[in-house]
Amino acid sequence: MKKIKVKPLHDRVIIKPLPVKDKTSAGIIIPDTAKDKPQKGIVVAVGPGKKNYSMTVKIGDKVLYGKYSGTDLKINEGEYLIMHESDILAIV
Repeated sequence: MKKIKVKPLHDRVIIKPLPVKDKTSAGIIIPDTAKDKPQKGIVVAVGPGKKNYSMTVKIGDKVLYGKYSGTDLKINEGEYLIMHESDILAIV
């Protein structure tokens, strides 16, 4: 995993979305227009937290997040999401 030089503030995290399947189990290719937005990703950067609040997730955790959570972000030609830790639903 490539390290990024961006440090999120407070309770924010930066997530690298995992790729979505291109084919179904039957071998049918799914066009880009029909693909769902990814909901799984890997945490690549974590903020320090807020006063009296420590962060639960850490770098390298695989997480689930809401379909429309976060803000799209491009860093060094890579695509990432930045969101509050509270937008993360689970660590898998």
